[in-house]
Amino acid sequence: EVQLVESGGGVVQPGGSLRLSCAASGFAFSAFAMSWVRQTPGKGLEWVAHTDSGGTVTAYPDSVKGRFTISRDNAKNTVYLTMNTLTTEDTAAYYCATGYPFFHYWGQGTQVTVSS
Repeated sequence: EVQLVESGGGVVQPGGSLRLSCAASGFAFSAFAMSWVRQTPGKGLEWVAHTDSGGTVTAYPDSVKGRFTISRDNAKNTVYLTMNTLTTEDTAAYYCATGYPFFHYWGQGTQVTVSS
């Protein structure tokens, strides 16, 4: 059974940082590209980061480029999203997902709230 379990969300002040983790199991993690996608009630789903299976190729939309960094540890079957200089616009539920640009399996999500 494929499982993706996110953690690391919480409440942070504007300008702060968080690191999200996504622990994967039930599939050959090191063979899959991985992505992070966020969802807000107003904006819907937004892809925010992608890395290839080896972690050497990454991509971001302009909205987070330079502030967010995706990384992975294939030995630990874990993908990370480091988020810096957070703004209220980053408030969302964050999901890790397999694949890019089509997302096949999703985790349950972790909430990030940026508020003073």
